[in-house]
Amino acid sequence: MLEHDVIIIGGGLAGCRAALEIKKQNSTLDVGLVAKTHPIRSHSVAAQGGIAASLQNVDPEDDWKAHAFDTVKGSDYLADQDAVEYLTKEAPEVIIELEHLGVLFSRLEDGRIAQRAFGGHSHKRTCYAADKTGHAMLHELFNNLRRNRVKIYEEWYVLQLILEENDLPESPLNLGENVIKEAKGVVMFNISDGRLEVVKAKAVMFATGGYGRVFNTTSNDYASTGDGLGMCAAAGLPLEDMEFVQFHPTGLFPVGVLISEAVRGEGAYLRNSDGERFMQRYAPNQMELAPRDITSRAIVLEIRAGRGIHADGSAGGAYVHLDLTHMGKEKIMSRVPFCWEEAYRLVGVDAVYQPMPVRPTAHYCMGGIPVNTDGRVRQNATQLTDGFFAAGECACVSVHGGNRLGSNSLLECVVYGRRVGRAIANYVVDRKMPNVDEQKYLQQAEKRINNLISQEGNLRINSLRQKFQDTMTEHCGVFRTEEVMIEGIAQIQQLKAKYSQIFLDDKDKDWNTELIEALELQNIMMVGEIILTSALQRQESRGAHSREDYPSRDDHNFLQHTLASYGADNIEVNYMPVVITMFEPKERKY
Repeated sequence: MLEHDVIIIGGGLAGCRAALEIKKQNSTLDVGLVAKTHPIRSHSVAAQGGIAASLQNVDPEDDWKAHAFDTVKGSDYLADQDAVEYLTKEAPEVIIELEHLGVLFSRLEDGRIAQRAFGGHSHKRTCYAADKTGHAMLHELFNNLRRNRVKIYEEWYVLQLILEENDLPESPLNLGENVIKEAKGVVMFNISDGRLEVVKAKAVMFATGGYGRVFNTTSNDYASTGDGLGMCAAAGLPLEDMEFVQFHPTGLFPVGVLISEAVRGEGAYLRNSDGERFMQRYAPNQMELAPRDITSRAIVLEIRAGRGIHADGSAGGAYVHLDLTHMGKEKIMSRVPFCWEEAYRLVGVDAVYQPMPVRPTAHYCMGGIPVNTDGRVRQNATQLTDGFFAAGECACVSVHGGNRLGSNSLLECVVYGRRVGRAIANYVVDRKMPNVDEQKYLQQAEKRINNLISQEGNLRINSLRQKFQDTMTEHCGVFRTEEVMIEGIAQIQQLKAKYSQIFLDDKDKDWNTELIEALELQNIMMVGEIILTSALQRQESRGAHSREDYPSRDDHNFLQHTLASYGADNIEVNYMPVVITMFEPKERKY
């Protein structure tokens, strides 16, 4: 059995930043980091537009309070304001720290870090590295991990969180309850040779990213299958605010790949089939730089109204245009070169001379594993687990509430990655290594894998996955209604029942990507069902959750976080208060 003081699952920005901070706080701690791809291939490298911070390099009127207000307003007042305050106060410091680690940010002429406009932000505060910001950040963080001798397990797939119940003395934290769930390690599978290992640790951290592959069109990579969320749900832990799925307004049509908000930040226009800049109707002040939920709904409404565009330029099509042509070749190639390259390579559009075809694409999860501001995972609204932490997109702290502002996600990863790393370093100092029944977990994992490999059926994985993704997109998209969602849940139940009918051609265990896809599909289906059930229960419109049958925000009944727990027969939905410290909720206008 393997053991580390700390084991981190996920090789993206949050996981790498936490690992680095643990080693900075206490270099003697033994830290392991597990990733199902090479860490440099984590989805964090796909983050393009930038990272927000009130550096005041471009706008001297900016400050952390303005950043905090924009974030809370953007969240439709569902963000926890103590978490937002910490995020925005720490932002300038972490930018300077990243620069000292070697991140090559784009510069102003006087040498200071450049900042650009981003949707929902009232000031130009988004720092960037052209349109490859996540790539620039993750490469330097990973290099620093190697320098600090963090043990990297690349291309290992984590099958299970080892979470066991412990009887502990009553404490104020536990409010009279005495059964606390303790994370003791994980069970993981070596993709290259099929080896199973149990890893025990004094603390386990999840930084497993998002779940875009629950939907049929997404900006997320193929690895974004909600594994960490699925493992938590399977272990009996609730997931928070899962109904809040961000659809990015500008997914490249028809492939779904992201065209960064940086393009609009640099001055691009959204146009309908009449050539009109239609955002004038929906957000007359912010226009193309309105928050993502508002912009996505505007695009869908334009398409519904027959003002979408066909390939021949005629009206009535399935997309709108993102027009950069007025920006000029020099600005496009210096500020957003990767976006130009994506459009040219994938759909043959030269954005210097032609508009890009775009429509909303599933992009980001505002909800996730419920945590406090130190990253301690909650087992319900009043109790924390023991030994279990989470940060990044898989976690819900909650700084994004009902809708995330662009360039706040990279910020959350490094601010809370650093904070959770510090919390873990302190937490494990006097903590004993837990006892784990290695053979029990190995036998369970081996049985699960053997059953999948030997399973006889008549369904291919891709067929079932595609039907599930289509169901989620059709029944839980940008706009939702009770009737449509109830129908979607019924279809999901039918599709779940068919999982036992899939078959694998590959019967080996080494480099069996078919097996990994079958395991991922279990998580996709579990997470999708929780999203749809949480969305059905929230009878209001707030942020990215837009109910056509409940078009208004309902603070009286739903100014609270959803906590949804997965069961074999049903999903139980409870609620938790929102932390309001600075800004009272009011109508959200742009």
